[in-house]
Amino acid sequence: MKLAEALSIRKDLQKRIQQLGQRIQNNVKVQEGDEPLEQPMELMKELDACLTQLEDLIWRINATNMQTKSANGTTLTQLMARKDVLTMRVNNLRSIFETASAGQDRYSRSEIKTVTVVDVKAIGKKVDEYSAKLRQLDMEIQSLNFQTELI
Repeated sequence: MKLAEALSIRKDLQKRIQQLGQRIQNNVKVQEGDEPLEQPMELMKELDACLTQLEDLIWRINATNMQTKSANGTTLTQLMARKDVLTMRVNNLRSIFETASAGQDRYSRSEIKTVTVVDVKAIGKKVDEYSAKLRQLDMEIQSLNFQTELI
């Protein structure tokens, strides 16, 4: 199985676990004399099986990520850490850019005027630069995911 397939299965398992948890909660209490729509204990067995499967899959994905290297020798785990930090950088800069470039509505001359104290153009350029790096890094990670066999 390729790493990309394992990641997809992990996502599906996580969604299934969340749904099972909600179904269990919806059926653990019923009005006296009524039967639950689904048997909570059976759902709990299914939940336990999914959790066991997820644990094994996460371990295998993590082990694979630690051993898989890009063309320049960087592990997939390092690339993912770089991607996470780059995403935070882009999101923060984008937020600063939006705040700094927002207009101001003043209804009279007596209202307090605010001024932008950062170079909006330079921040916008940085957002574009980091966004391009993020897209490139994401493509590199995706490529490795589709080429790498899961441990």
